[in-house]
Amino acid sequence: MRLLRTIYFLFFLFLFVPRNSNGQSARQSFLLEKNWRFFQGEVAQGESMALDDRTWEKVTIPHDWAIFGPFDRAHDLQDVAVTQNGEKKSTVKTGRTGGLPYVGVGWYRTRFDVPQFEPTNKRVVLKFDGAMSEARVYVNGKEAFFWPYGYNAFHCDVTELLHKDGRNNMVAVRLENKAQSSRWYPGAGLYRNVHVIVTDKIHVPVWGTYITTPFVSDSVASVKLETSLKNADGKSVRLVTSILDAEGRVVAQKENQQKINYGKPFVQNFEVIKPALWSPEAPNLYSASTQVFVDGKLTDSFETRFGIREVRIIADRGFMLNGKIRKFQGVCNHHDLGPLGAAINVSALRYQLQLLKDMGCDAVRTAHNMPAPELVALCDELGLMMMIEPFDEWDIAKCKNGYHRFFADWAERDMVNMIRHFRNNPSVVMWSIGNEVPTQCSADGYKVASFLQDICHREDPSRPVTCGMDQVSCVLENGFASLLDVPGLNYRTHRYEEAYAKLPQNLVLGSETASTVSSRSVYKFPVVKKGDMLYPDHQSSSYDMEYCSWSNLPDEDFALAEDHHWTMGQFVWTGFDYLGEPSPYDTDAWPNHSSMFGIIDLASIPKDRYYLYRSLWNKKEHTLHILPHWTWPDRVGKQTPVFVYTDYPSAELFINGKSQGIQRKTKNSLQERYRLMWMNTLYEPGEVKVVAYDESGKPAAEKIVRTAGKPFQIKMDAMHDSIAADGRTLAYIRVKAVDKVGNLCPHADGLVQFEVGGAGTFKALANGDPTNLEAFQKPQMHLFNGELTLIVQSDEKSGKIRIRAKSKDLKEGVLTIQTVLVP
Repeated sequence: MRLLRTIYFLFFLFLFVPRNSNGQSARQSFLLEKNWRFFQGEVAQGESMALDDRTWEKVTIPHDWAIFGPFDRAHDLQDVAVTQNGEKKSTVKTGRTGGLPYVGVGWYRTRFDVPQFEPTNKRVVLKFDGAMSEARVYVNGKEAFFWPYGYNAFHCDVTELLHKDGRNNMVAVRLENKAQSSRWYPGAGLYRNVHVIVTDKIHVPVWGTYITTPFVSDSVASVKLETSLKNADGKSVRLVTSILDAEGRVVAQKENQQKINYGKPFVQNFEVIKPALWSPEAPNLYSASTQVFVDGKLTDSFETRFGIREVRIIADRGFMLNGKIRKFQGVCNHHDLGPLGAAINVSALRYQLQLLKDMGCDAVRTAHNMPAPELVALCDELGLMMMIEPFDEWDIAKCKNGYHRFFADWAERDMVNMIRHFRNNPSVVMWSIGNEVPTQCSADGYKVASFLQDICHREDPSRPVTCGMDQVSCVLENGFASLLDVPGLNYRTHRYEEAYAKLPQNLVLGSETASTVSSRSVYKFPVVKKGDMLYPDHQSSSYDMEYCSWSNLPDEDFALAEDHHWTMGQFVWTGFDYLGEPSPYDTDAWPNHSSMFGIIDLASIPKDRYYLYRSLWNKKEHTLHILPHWTWPDRVGKQTPVFVYTDYPSAELFINGKSQGIQRKTKNSLQERYRLMWMNTLYEPGEVKVVAYDESGKPAAEKIVRTAGKPFQIKMDAMHDSIAADGRTLAYIRVKAVDKVGNLCPHADGLVQFEVGGAGTFKALANGDPTNLEAFQKPQMHLFNGELTLIVQSDEKSGKIRIRAKSKDLKEGVLTIQTVLVP
């Protein structure tokens, strides 16, 4: 029977799906990607058809104009008090938005054709996945629409503004970023994709389907599909929908006909036998393929990807996925991609997410804004749960020119777009309505929270709603926290038990945790646990014992998750370093211009802290990591503590073959519970070896770190041997200075120059140093503690990318990466 259904469906696709009765495609969609012209600055009548833009810069979208720099202290200087950090007096803030020139006006223009355009029978929509910011879009010289929020997707029907023959249509976009409009680097420009969608007059609109799974079990699942239709009111419509599994097999099918009631969606229900459920461990996906027929004519075909899973919140127990309690092992991330800026790139996102998955991370919070659709799609595919969050402020300002200017008129529209955009994605398990908003402490703040939560419940009753709250006293007393589905606390670990006892939900989510700071491979002595530590070099220690005044070390969050069944886990601030917010060096401490909160640095190189999280979170593989490095020519005979991060319960440390004793994880202190620490070891050049022991006391693994000799050569390691030859895919390459036997030289800081040729081009460089002012887009950069990351991009032809790295007095590095055409 299943075989017959599959044959029928394939036959149906062949006959009907691609084209309507006139032989034309029922739906077309394409990107406006290449051949844009860009001008940074104001242009009088920049939307005019008569304007000659041939002297403007030619760019490809996505594009971030500000990431090209230069870095400068003068960019977006802010004299403010950061109230969410407890500041009461304003001070000069440098680097708060990355020290990059994102403020100002930019214009973009391009032209496009709509093949076989019929104004009476076709509809054309422009969809922007994000434009930073205050976007005014013009088509053929006339204003089409305005959307102020730079992080949200938006769309508009532009059919009536197109030329009658559908050819040579000009779209112009004016963007403006005001000073003091952000607390971090927001990016600038058309930094996400722009789509043209062409349909028949009767069609499924943008985000016009809504799939839920009302009942889920291992044996059977129900799937409910609601399909909205445009221009079909009062008409009799036939919908044919097939549910396909990941291999393209039809697992359920329905054909229904009904008259469309005005404004009501077309509802279909399906039964899937023995469903493959979606989870982080098994991210199984399905698709619903729908054809729309009116008067026997195919007017649209539409596909919706989804997953079958059940999300529940249980008082005193927490978050339940597919009937099993689990605690979030999540991170918060800003949207920039380090040296690539805000310009979205799928392969860069995939690389980041794979690093997080290897750490054992299972969830991402989009802090504090709507994500790119590519990120959400990748989380669907790779198996990362998501908390999607729209706002950093509501009606009360954090920034002089922040979102509060638009909240009253735009908040509901922004929320509706966000929810409809992502409510079919199985990775999305929770909505957040905001982050540390000043409104949380106002007398009527609960009313604003209720307004936003009600929008979530109206547009998507299937998911719970939270909010990241940092003013615990306010929200416990004024009713703000008690009305949310899930109370989320940002830091304030010492208030968790109080919140649990007072709140009716009997739950606490760590919506933002830790804010521990560290610089990769920078170690400070003596090793002490302390907040707001400042040093002349503007770095933080990678012993992972330093944090900001409002925050804490990871160990506290680990213990809360382990010790209390009512805690729901955590979202660490942050997974990756990001541009801007250089705490604790944000008060006129230039040249700092990027965060140090990241578990992974700005060059996508894991810090030591990565392995602390991995030792607890990655349940599939063992972790054994030693810090610090063992090359300290000025510390001979001095106390140099050694830490080991491992999932094993104990380990023995050897220095040049001499045992330093066995350390076991104990509950004597939080640090001793999760780290093995030899605090009194004395440095001597040579070899540090750690032998880890399993539960029975038997040797299970070992790791060795050796003192490095003089830097000898540049070594390059590609993360992938081959990449797609599509003109978009990136390859990340770790570049190191090593000695003659291959040991990393942790003090090497020489300039490395790169030549990239063949079937690819140079894209960017980063070394992870938060004080580094070298441009990301020049093919040369100094090493930071012996390392940096090179990013190259494929061309649109197969072949080999040839890379050469040179540094004074070192043997050059040579690397080849294959590019492959993908069907």
